[in-house]
Amino acid sequence: MDFPLQLKFKKIALSPQISVMDATGRLLFYVKQKAFKLKEAVTVYADAEQTQPLYTINADRVLDFSARYHINETSGFSLGTLQRQGRRSLWSAHYEVMRGGGPVMQIREENPWVKVGDALFSDLPGIGIFSGYVFNPAYLVTRADNGALLMRVKKEKAFLEGSYSITRTGELSENDDKLAVLSVLMMVLLERKSG
Repeated sequence: MDFPLQLKFKKIALSPQISVMDATGRLLFYVKQKAFKLKEAVTVYADAEQTQPLYTINADRVLDFSARYHINETSGFSLGTLQRQGRRSLWSAHYEVMRGGGPVMQIREENPWVKVGDALFSDLPGIGIFSGYVFNPAYLVTRADNGALLMRVKKEKAFLEGSYSITRTGELSENDDKLAVLSVLMMVLLERKSG
């Protein structure tokens, strides 16, 4: 993958649609999440026409605060699991990325006050639609064993759409790269619902 990656979605849409593009503008992943589902099930495609499925991300339970999201290739090969850390995520988003039952990476919010400011500002009548220009949260992807920074995910200034940049700061294997980016994609889907 050619970093930095751009992750974009429309804020006003019945079914969230996310595109992930590399530094050259080439589409890597496309997701159109189905609306009104109790149990999260996301299919990640290679194209916007949704003809080439690559990965599936499925929750292990219905509407749970600490659900696990299994990330698999369409062949059934498991890349890993993403789990939101329930109570720890009330104040600051915190997720664990696991493989083989043990954590390999963590995703956490860099500054929780930014999310609070964004939620408060976006609820103001009239001017709340400009919150995307004022508050832009960032997330850090780190190694679980030593805390080394691997990626930084930052919400970019945007109007009526969500735009995130993903920069890689550490070395990762190809499978870890995929697992980290797919975990960030699912984290963005979950966090945009909570504010």
